[in-house]
Amino acid sequence: APKVGEAEVVLLFTGQGVQHAGMGRELYETQPTFRAVMQRCDELLREELKESLVEVLYGSKGHLLEQASVAQPALFAVEYALAQVWRQWGVKPAAVMGHSLGEYVAACVAGVFSLEEGLKLVAARGRLMEGLAEAGKMVAVLARQETVEAEVARAGGSVSVAAVNGPEETVIAGRAGAVEEVVERLKKQGVECRALKTTHAFHSVLMEPMQREFEKVAGQVSMGRPQVELVSNLSGKGAGGEEVVQARYWSRHLREPVKYWEGLKGLYEKGYRVFLEVGPKPTLVGMGKRYLGQA
Repeated sequence: APKVGEAEVVLLFTGQGVQHAGMGRELYETQPTFRAVMQRCDELLREELKESLVEVLYGSKGHLLEQASVAQPALFAVEYALAQVWRQWGVKPAAVMGHSLGEYVAACVAGVFSLEEGLKLVAARGRLMEGLAEAGKMVAVLARQETVEAEVARAGGSVSVAAVNGPEETVIAGRAGAVEEVVERLKKQGVECRALKTTHAFHSVLMEPMQREFEKVAGQVSMGRPQVELVSNLSGKGAGGEEVVQARYWSRHLREPVKYWEGLKGLYEKGYRVFLEVGPKPTLVGMGKRYLGQA
């Protein structure tokens, strides 16, 4: 059997909702590579956050992770640092894919933008999200996309399909009251629904007020074509080099559904078998284990 170093490895980058105080502490204490990257991120973010990232994560300011403006760059930094540790251990990905916020880390690792530019983009994303008037709600629905879409259609634009994570795992997001009505109707059909602990209703109509401003920030970031295969949340397929370098791509990425399952299935069908999740808590590999190879 080939060693992991020889098998083609796909790195999967976790999205928001798994961040917590102390994430990566042991790596910070024991891995010089991880520590150096985190200290560099701390330096780069200091002006924007008006806080020390290291202190937020490993000091007494963990409560600040409840704010999107801190949570998003913190998660980006930890995942990027972790990817550098894997790299140092000889694990270089043949393909990368992230889930929502995770796609920024995947794009950075693939060489689309530098660490500095990636942090700038993600910090702006968090800051603009925090400025939104309405937080909304997100709920995971254990049902097929078609079933969920039929109910979402009745909500007239206040609720969206935010992500398709598996053949029977669909996330909805939008205005809190409207999401609750959709959930009520689904529960009457015997469908299991679980509210997600998130700061905002990502990939819903509530993101629209920040799209233009965010696109402006993205337009100031210098971007290049991916150097390894980058699977896009927007299409569920390999991202075209000319697509991901456009500011418009990243503003659409805020609003449109995450086609995670399509992306994962596509990678599996190409023959990839080693998937390694890079994040504080594995959620993406679990979906693969549940559904892949059974289809």
